[in-house]
Amino acid sequence: MNTVAREHRLMDSDWFQVLRKVLTSLGVILTTLFGLLVITFVVGRLVPADPVISVIGDQADQAAYDRVYHLMGLDQPLWRQFLNYVYQVAHFDFGQSHLTKNSVAADLARVFPATIELATLALIIGTTLGVPLGVMAAVRRGSWFDHIARVVGLVGYSMPIFWLGMMIILVFYAYLGVIPPGGRVGIFYEGLVEGPTGFQMLDAALAGEWELFFNAFHHLITPALVLGYANMAYISRMSRSFMLEQLNQEYILTAQAKGLASNAVIWRHAFMNMRVQLLTIIALAYCGLLDGTVLIETVFGWPGLGQYLTTALFFADMNAVLGAVLLIGFISVSVNLLCDVAYRLLDPRTK
Repeated sequence: MNTVAREHRLMDSDWFQVLRKVLTSLGVILTTLFGLLVITFVVGRLVPADPVISVIGDQADQAAYDRVYHLMGLDQPLWRQFLNYVYQVAHFDFGQSHLTKNSVAADLARVFPATIELATLALIIGTTLGVPLGVMAAVRRGSWFDHIARVVGLVGYSMPIFWLGMMIILVFYAYLGVIPPGGRVGIFYEGLVEGPTGFQMLDAALAGEWELFFNAFHHLITPALVLGYANMAYISRMSRSFMLEQLNQEYILTAQAKGLASNAVIWRHAFMNMRVQLLTIIALAYCGLLDGTVLIETVFGWPGLGQYLTTALFFADMNAVLGAVLLIGFISVSVNLLCDVAYRLLDPRTK
């Protein structure tokens, strides 16, 4: 009976620990999102741009100005304006864009799939090239391969991404004419498929429009390669550092002393022990790609969240700016949460 009671207490303790961790994670997420709400609200009030003027223009009379000022709730105390702001965001209402005259939520739903499409392909390129490059550079430390990999990583990590994009457009579009001028698809394919997902290539494949599919891929691959190269440089440098740390561990010497093949030591032992660290880097890189698209989408004319945010900033469309910032913040928090869950699956010691 004492053994059974002890087992029940252990099970109750395990459930309590799991519940405590879930509640702690949820509290961190809610606190982070609330802090992001506070920051965006304060920034929206401190920016030297009059939202009323951006709606009615600078030629309206004082009566029209006062009426719109009241309708926008700007005559209320700041604490009430903040509560109204939180209530609207909780109902996915980010207000109306003064530039497009559409709701910001509708605009974000329209442009965000393009950014996810671009950032995801860039992450795939950066990871599939960066991880093997960094691992092999660590294994061949001090060799010519290691020196070349480090130079490639250093150049990609330090080179301004917008400058690289402009040079590629200048060479491969202006002079060679082998890449499209910009945009998501060619002008003759615009509006051909209005799919349910918003992802151009996926919608084209579902509709069986393979010509549109390859045209969309042709437009996507160049900005994705630029982003992917910068991402590869970061991931390769970190992969090299993680692998060097593992190769200096005693268990590697033990595995080599037992006569295990070199590939088995590297990929089945050292790489498996660095995958949790690598997962953190990849998750951070993906969040960074969402921010980096602001520059690269502007350079390549990619109609995604980055270009939408840049245009909104240029025209002082603060509803659109704050909505885009909140969306990026929410995605970053979600990615970090998924990364934390993946830790527990990959490393039993974290359970």
